[in-house]
Amino acid sequence: MLFDRYELGTLSLANRIVMAPMTRSRSPENVPGDLVATYYAQRASAGLLVTEGTSPSPNGLGYARIPGIFDEKTAAGWKKVAEAVHAKNGKIFIQLMHTGRVSSELNLPAGAKVVGVTDKTLDGEMYTDVKGMQPHTKPHALTEAEIESTIGEYVNAAKLAVAAGIDGVEIHGANGYLVEQFLNANVNTRTDRWGGSAENRNRFALEVAKRTVAAIGADRVGIRLSPYGVFNGTGAFDGVDDQYIALVRELSALKLGYVHVLDHSAMGAPPVPEALKSALRENFKGTFILAGGFNAETAEKALQQKQADLIAIGRPFLANPDLVARYTNGNPLAEADGSTFYTPGEKGYTDYPPFAG
Repeated sequence: MLFDRYELGTLSLANRIVMAPMTRSRSPENVPGDLVATYYAQRASAGLLVTEGTSPSPNGLGYARIPGIFDEKTAAGWKKVAEAVHAKNGKIFIQLMHTGRVSSELNLPAGAKVVGVTDKTLDGEMYTDVKGMQPHTKPHALTEAEIESTIGEYVNAAKLAVAAGIDGVEIHGANGYLVEQFLNANVNTRTDRWGGSAENRNRFALEVAKRTVAAIGADRVGIRLSPYGVFNGTGAFDGVDDQYIALVRELSALKLGYVHVLDHSAMGAPPVPEALKSALRENFKGTFILAGGFNAETAEKALQQKQADLIAIGRPFLANPDLVARYTNGNPLAEADGSTFYTPGEKGYTDYPPFAG
């Protein structure tokens, strides 16, 4: 099954392997260039590529050198990427990731500001090109009017992506970034219509999804979720299962293209309970993607057991641009150099060769 074709909306995927989104920090001035286009084209044999987190707003560019898609310049960069991937018969979605409070003002362009669901600063530090490791910047708490504007930024980014030739967008609702900052009761302590109850905490994600679907079509929109993830000050909370089941049920009613559930346990976080994964799958009638520590064997088993329709695989793609062929032929995998995950340039990015035999 892993190597079978799959119909995702109007897209025909060559196999059921999704390259998971992974931050690579190779976009100087937040614009993806020829190097980024080469990287994704090298990996276009995946059934679907989901790009690294890409901000729909200057305010969401919290990490050094991550890409955006919010104006003509950034969209033109992604047009190059789309053309390179499509030339290899690949399919590609951009992951829309607004970092929210997971940010340093030193990483933002002029005129941008760090924003969050509340004004509570995230504990810890993050890397900046300017001054190395620095504490997270205290966020400005979004007003209700600013929340509406931010939702509009997601919609604008989706329109720009499709106009640039990208096949669709994935809303990043995981890893403690802005959408999950609204979803997570440990972070969202608002008392207005955007917080205070499970229904209100789900509102931002649903409004982003609803309006993006209206703008570019439901089959071009997916969302990534990570209940039980602990990144960036999140973590489980009372009622988390019921809240996410309700969220997925409403996303299903929107006929969203897919729901992508990430289990971080392979990286040390608590596992997403199997009962919750099953409930999320049962309550979402579209394509269901699972991610989290899969290899060829475990991916095939999950598909055979109908736990998912597609399987997302991340880090093995870093050092194995021909991962699909290696899985198909049973070839050994190369190991990625962790010291180059987020550094500029070709090293550890586009210089991994295919299997030589």
